[in-house]
Amino acid sequence: MTAVLGWAVAVCCLGYVGAAARLRTRGDAWSLARTASFCAGGAVVVAALSAPWDAWPPFTGHMAAHLALGMVAPLLLAVGRPVTLALRALPVAPRRALLGCVRSRAAAQLMWPPFAALVHTASLWALYRTPVLAAVHHRPWAHLLVSVHLLLSGLLFTFAVLAAEPVRHRTGTALRAGALLAASAAHGVLAKSLYATAPPGTAYRPDDLHAGSQLMYYGGDITGIALAVLLAHQWYAAGGRALHRERRHALGGARPGAAALRD
Repeated sequence: MTAVLGWAVAVCCLGYVGAAARLRTRGDAWSLARTASFCAGGAVVVAALSAPWDAWPPFTGHMAAHLALGMVAPLLLAVGRPVTLALRALPVAPRRALLGCVRSRAAAQLMWPPFAALVHTASLWALYRTPVLAAVHHRPWAHLLVSVHLLLSGLLFTFAVLAAEPVRHRTGTALRAGALLAASAAHGVLAKSLYATAPPGTAYRPDDLHAGSQLMYYGGDITGIALAVLLAHQWYAAGGRALHRERRHALGGARPGAAALRD
C-alpha cells in the first residue's frame, strides 16, 4: 500500500512537470522554482514513506517521518501552487469544474485558518496524548492511514496560512498570522510534554524520547519560521503593489502642467 501511495505521488509530480512544460510551450511563464519546490515536496513524501526508519531509534525515526509528512512536504508542495497551475493548464471544462470546487463555500470553510490550525494541532495532540500511537504501532495499514492524515492536515493548514491559491475568500494577513502563531505554540507545548512523558501505552527509552521530542520542537520551529517568512513576504509585496497603484493613480490624476505651475 505504501508503494502504491509512493507511485501516486510520483505520477502527481510528473503531471505537474508536464503541465508546467505545456504552459511554457504556449509562451506562458511558470517559475522553475515552483516546479522544483513541488517535486522536492513529492520526494520528501516518498522518502518519509519508504525510508528505513527502523534503523533509527523508534520514536526518533517516527518523529522524523512525522515532520517530513506533516510539515516539510506540505510547505514545499504549497509553494509550488499546484491548483493555480492546474487552472492555467487544464482544458476549459475541467478548469471550470476545479474552479467551482476551490471557490465553493465548503472549500472556504475548510481553508479558514483557525479551523485548519485546529484540525492540524488537534490531530497531533490526539495522536501523541492518547493511546492512538500505541494502537497503530503494530498495524501497518493503520499507521499508513495516520501518515496520510498527517500529510492532508498539514497541507490544509499550510494552504490556509499561505492563501496563495484562488479560493473564494482570501483571509486577511493578521488572521493567518494569528493562526500560525497559535498552531506553533500548541506544537511546541506538545513537544515539551513528550520530552517529559511518553505517549500513553508506549515504552520508549528516555534518550530516544528526548531526541525525538527535541526533533519535533526544533523542526516545528524551523518550519513555522519558514511559513512566517513567506507570509511576511506576501504582506510586503501586497503593500508594495498597493503603493504602486496609489502612485500611478496620483500621477494619472494630475493635470498636465500642474507640476510646472507649482514650481
